[in-house]
Amino acid sequence: MSGGRPRSSAAAKAGSAAPQSKTHGAPRMAPREVRIIGGQWKRSKLPVADRPGLRPTPDRVRETLFNWLGQDLDGWRVLDAFAGSGALGFEAASRGAAEVLLLERDAELARSLNASKVRLKADTLRVESSDALAWMARCAPARFELVLLDPPFQQDLFLPALRAALPLLVPDGLVYLESGEPIVAPEELGLEVWRSGKAGAVHFQVFRRKG
Repeated sequence: MSGGRPRSSAAAKAGSAAPQSKTHGAPRMAPREVRIIGGQWKRSKLPVADRPGLRPTPDRVRETLFNWLGQDLDGWRVLDAFAGSGALGFEAASRGAAEVLLLERDAELARSLNASKVRLKADTLRVESSDALAWMARCAPARFELVLLDPPFQQDLFLPALRAALPLLVPDGLVYLESGEPIVAPEELGLEVWRSGKAGAVHFQVFRRKG
C-alpha cells in the first residue's frame, strides 16, 4: 500500500447514470460558498454552484465526521466519489491526507473544483470528471483507507454506491455514507456500522470493512 499507513493503525487513531449534484430531501436554497472547517485551509472558502438540489454536507456533519476520524489523516488515501462542492474531499486534504481523489460528473463543477485546488495549492488532491459508479467499477482493489459517499438523495444510489466502494477499501477501511434515512448494509457486504449520527434531515454513517 504505497503512500498510505496501515489501515489498522489509522482505525485505531480514528477510535452513476445521473448527474451527481446532491439532492438532499426537500428543495432548499444552497449557500453560495462553504468554509473548510479544519486543517491547514481552515476558514478557506469553496464556491457552491447554482445547481438544483446541490447542497454541501452541513458544517455540523463535517465537524462530527472528522472528530470521529481524527484531525490528522496523515498517510490516508481518500476517495470523494460524488464530490459536488468538494467540501468533504477538501476537508480530508486539509487534514493531511496523502492522496485525495474527487469524482464529479458535471464538467462545470469539476472545473470549479480544479480552480479551488489550484488556488489552495492542494497538491495531494486530484479531480476527475467521471461517473462515480463507473469509475469505482474499474478501479483497482484495496486502493483507499476512506471512501466518502454522498450520492444524490432522490436517485436511490446508496446501496449501489456501497457495493461499488467495498472492493476499493483496504482491510478495516472506512466508508462514509450520507443519506435521507438510515441505510442498512446487507450482511454479505461484510460492513459493520462504526459510527452514525443525524443532523436535521441528514443521516450519516461510517461503515468499517471487516478485515
